[in-house]
Amino acid sequence: MKIAVGADHAGWKEKKWLVEHLRRLRHEVTDFGTDSEEPCDYADYAVMVAHAVSDGRCQRGLLVCGTGLGMSMAANKIKGVRAAACQSVDAARYSRTHNDANVLCVGSRLTSSQTIREMVDVWLASTVEGGRHQQRVDKINKLDESRRC
Repeated sequence: MKIAVGADHAGWKEKKWLVEHLRRLRHEVTDFGTDSEEPCDYADYAVMVAHAVSDGRCQRGLLVCGTGLGMSMAANKIKGVRAAACQSVDAARYSRTHNDANVLCVGSRLTSSQTIREMVDVWLASTVEGGRHQQRVDKINKLDESRRC
């Protein structure tokens, strides 16, 4: 699977080992940075990853910041992106199975490294259930049509 990965200064250490982990699992990873604790704006990295998913260069995206919240807000501004900020393995699973999330956002300040790894693994392994959930995802996707920019 092709996966776009990005982080801000609060998440770069987690991102570094996650990229290695994903590559060990034989995924093709595009790392959009950042690569230091130098303060930067999370939205810049969220948009790069979101565009890679939206335009089909990558099938999924993974974003790491302090909470996962800012990244998800920024990524969700990009058409075709369904970014989920998750803090538990169950939330990550449901974001895929029920909501067809194509970008996972995690917070290095709120979630342990072990839990983040479990969340990523479960999220990547989970499949969309469709059925009654699909009509809800379709409604989310239809909201893209009402965007003004």
